[in-house]
Parts: sequence; C-alpha cells; structure tokens
Amino acid sequence: MKDTAPFVITISRELGSGGAYIGRQLAKKLDVFYADREIIGQAARELSVLQEDVAAREEKILSFWQSLIQSFAAAPDVYVPPQIAPPTDQELFQAESEIITRIARERSAVIIGRCGAYILRTHPHHLSVFLHANVDFRTERIRKLYKVSVEAAQKMIAESDQARAAYNSKFTGRYWTDARQYNLALDTSEIGIDKTVELIGQYLTFRR
Repeated sequence: MKDTAPFVITISRELGSGGAYIGRQLAKKLDVFYADREIIGQAARELSVLQEDVAAREEKILSFWQSLIQSFAAAPDVYVPPQIAPPTDQELFQAESEIITRIARERSAVIIGRCGAYILRTHPHHLSVFLHANVDFRTERIRKLYKVSVEAAQKMIAESDQARAAYNSKFTGRYWTDARQYNLALDTSEIGIDKTVELIGQYLTFRR
C-alpha cells in the first residue's frame, strides 16, 4: 500500500476478545472512519426496518422455525395479519455487504465483523485481522462489561461462537476461526488490549 492510498481494516473477533474497543481505538489512532453501528443504521434504512431489529439479527441466521414462519407469511394461500415481513438472512447479508463495500470504496475505515474480511477479500488496500482470546479472559471481560455472572457470561460466549460460526459458514463457506483467511491473527489475552492496538498499527505500516 502507498501512504496516501485509502485503506480498510476489517476486524473479525470472538465475543469478549475486545474487538469493538480495539477497533474504536485503532480508528481514533489512525484518524479514520469507524464502521459498526453505522452499518446497522444504514441497513435498517435500506430494508425499512427498525435498527434494533437489524441489531438483533446481526451475524446470526434464522432458526428453522423462524424461517418456516417467514415462508408461510409469504405464501398466498396462508392468511396472516398484514405486516412488514422481516428481511431474510440473504437480504440482510446483501444489504450489509453493499454498505461495507461502499464504505471501503469511499474512505479509509476500520470495519467490525459482518464477514467483512470475506466481503473485501479482493480489495487492494485491505488488512484483515482476527482477534481471539482464551475463555477465562473472554469470560471476565463479558462479566464486567454486562455485569452478569460467570455462568451467564460463558453462556453468552458459547451462543455467540455458535451463531457466528453458522453465519460465516452459510455466507462465506469458510470456518471463521481459520487463521489462514486473515492477514493477522492475534491472541488479545496474551498481549493485552492496548498492545493489540499498537501492534495492528505497526503491522499496517509494513503493508503501506
């Protein structure tokens, strides 16, 4: 990469590894756009749904029963009360993919999750990062952030890992924790949150 060329960093992360915080600090350090909630807002507007509805569906796929109910709602011979049908998994993924691609085309940015590493895999100035950490570290961060018990934190982590694995597999055909698909994979429980920000910034200078 050239110093003057727009660049994009995508951060894929395990829940509790500090991905969102690291992304915000990295964007601030590099003075570039931080794309997380903004993607939710744009997707909600484009799909004509509430932001909280998009947020609740992010990086998750509908269950079998949810999909079945949704298909019935679209069937002409089955009566359901008039309502705005929620977007399908494919519609949500497509909307967010277009938003992510547009952001990466228009400005330098740090983009969090949503299969961004895969969506921007052919982008010429793209650094893909995967953040992971040991379970104890993740549990403690989640426990403190959400003020929940250890058991509740562990349940949140297990459910998040399962949901993200299924979502990534469905739309990328890849296993999301496979480090080979990223430029950089870091264990935040080993090097710490703040040093991870520094290390990504240093690595970027090698690529530019």
